[in-house]
Amino acid sequence: MRNLYYILQIFYPIFVPVCQQIYTEMKVTETASLYDNLELMSVKEILTSINNEDAKVHLAVQKEIPKIEKLVEQLVDRVKMGGRLFYLGAGTSGRLGILDASEVPPTYGMPEGVVVGLIAGGDSAIRKAVESAEDNEHGGWKDLKAFKINKKDTIVGIAASGGTPYVIGALKDARENGLLTACITCNPDSEISKVADIAIEPIVGPEFVTGSTRMKAGTAQKLVLNMITTSLMIKLGRVKGNKMVDMQLTNKKLVERGSRMIMEETGIDYEEAKRLLLLHGSVRAVLDNLKTN
Repeated sequence: MRNLYYILQIFYPIFVPVCQQIYTEMKVTETASLYDNLELMSVKEILTSINNEDAKVHLAVQKEIPKIEKLVEQLVDRVKMGGRLFYLGAGTSGRLGILDASEVPPTYGMPEGVVVGLIAGGDSAIRKAVESAEDNEHGGWKDLKAFKINKKDTIVGIAASGGTPYVIGALKDARENGLLTACITCNPDSEISKVADIAIEPIVGPEFVTGSTRMKAGTAQKLVLNMITTSLMIKLGRVKGNKMVDMQLTNKKLVERGSRMIMEETGIDYEEAKRLLLLHGSVRAVLDNLKTN
């Protein structure tokens, strides 16, 4: 036992750093699934197993709330000064960024271009994979420069693996040019985290299908994006109480929703609420007009 004690004393300082380095370099998103022989499972077993894995996602995101908070607090000030939020990604990550950005104007009545989503390979990559585009380390910065970006803008790189050259290159250049940078990745201490001012890293573990980051990693990224833009819009005054008072009236459902909001706030009947909504164009405009008059 004494000999074992001395051996441990000698090798422990060497062994621990090596293990830590291996863990850091290992891509969690690429590690083998906790399940095997998936093709032999029943449909119920597959669905239950996927659901069990998905249950881990919100806990991983919860741990990152302090970092998300730090990003949003800076974003609020920067957007108030005229800055914009750019999401940058490839594949699933890029599509998620575009989805989140595209829903901000109709949901909160924000002008187009305040939140922008960019994907490696351009708009055609939204529907059809252009996988090689993500390997262009200068492509992201080139796409950003087309928007005449400035130091008030914020760049958020999205990459499940944390190793996408298109995103990493853009963050490097953005940081060198004085822009605030952040990233959303599902691997700890990845390359993208090293070039971002704020690294948001929800570590969700291996995917149900090995390496299929459109699953848990994609879900985690979507949750984080929801948190960023929703909290940003609330702090920018785009929500009153708990209602989207600036939403665009682009279909019957939204007109009905807006009319009900006005009814709840004022007590007037549905037909009058709808008439005023269509006259003034938004719930906020109706409420402001009624308050003034």
